Amino acid sequence: MAIEPFLSTSPQRGFTGIVVFQAIVVLAMIATVFGLIVENVDVGDQVSKTVPCYFAIFGLAELFELYLTLDALYFRNIIEMFGILAFHGGMLVYSAIQIHETKNAVLHSAQCGSHCESLPALWSKVEKLLIVVPAILGASLLGLCFVARALYDEFGWAIFHHLGANPAMKRMYRWYQIMIILVKMDWFFFTGLTLQLLVVVLNRDSAEFGVTIAAIPVVMILLVGSAIALKREIKWLMAFSLLLFCASQAYFIFKFVRYYSPSTEAQYVSTRATLSVFTIISFLLVFASFAIGLRCFADFDKGLRQSKTNEAPQTRPKLGHSAPGSPMYEQNQSYGLQRQISIE
Repeated sequence: MAIEPFLSTSPQRGFTGIVVFQAIVVLAMIATVFGLIVENVDVGDQVSKTVPCYFAIFGLAELFELYLTLDALYFRNIIEMFGILAFHGGMLVYSAIQIHETKNAVLHSAQCGSHCESLPALWSKVEKLLIVVPAILGASLLGLCFVARALYDEFGWAIFHHLGANPAMKRMYRWYQIMIILVKMDWFFFTGLTLQLLVVVLNRDSAEFGVTIAAIPVVMILLVGSAIALKREIKWLMAFSLLLFCASQAYFIFKFVRYYSPSTEAQYVSTRATLSVFTIISFLLVFASFAIGLRCFADFDKGLRQSKTNEAPQTRPKLGHSAPGSPMYEQNQSYGLQRQISIE
């Protein structure tokens, strides 16, 4: 059975279409909210900075989800498909939390100027638009789950041709794929958390601002280094990455404590719920990355490296130039089955 080309089947196009459609609707709603608030509230106020930051994070999230979708479909990665569903569910939760935090930003703004009396009416308009966001995300999640089932059936028959029927090799590659997805998720949640801290909360003259800035290159090096170490099975780099994964958990614990410490909780009041969610998820993802990274490290030098470094799917060649029954025809027929497909 030949492998269908990228985005050539109805389930693939349907999954991508749902992701693109909901992204357009959601971003349109948030952009409208942002425009209404900018007209009535000074978004330079610390509390009101919640709104542009919310818009920026959702824009980043939608682009990230589209990237994951195209990546998962291109590599026939069922595991990443489930990761997309989980990520979409996280966006749904985040959008629900933001209704409360945007309300605080609108009604409790210290710099509303002459518009203060009209803020309740403004919130009445904004609230309706914000409620649309989780509604669209919830409906699209149901659609994605339905189409994902069809994709599971479409991709489920395929195994890695170059891995053969060895279940141990399939199991090792499955752990490797999970680890790569975790690294991608680590990047997004760390970026989202850092964006909120730098834009909304922290004073540029504070020591914590410097610590947060300093953490950015360290984490980026960690994520890139761990991905390279995993793919090329570089033991010393993987060991170093695992140490950084372990150490970075202390950073997230430190941040979480700051949100609720009596001496510092005031500066986080407008975004504490969102920051707490991002910090907890980041901590859990880093912990999972450390644990599964150990599992992948144990699989080094067991014959999987060639499969990792030869992941790019190959385009099926045209078959019309070889006569049926000829050796070249048979070779071309089998060649189409050699495209890399992620294990279900």
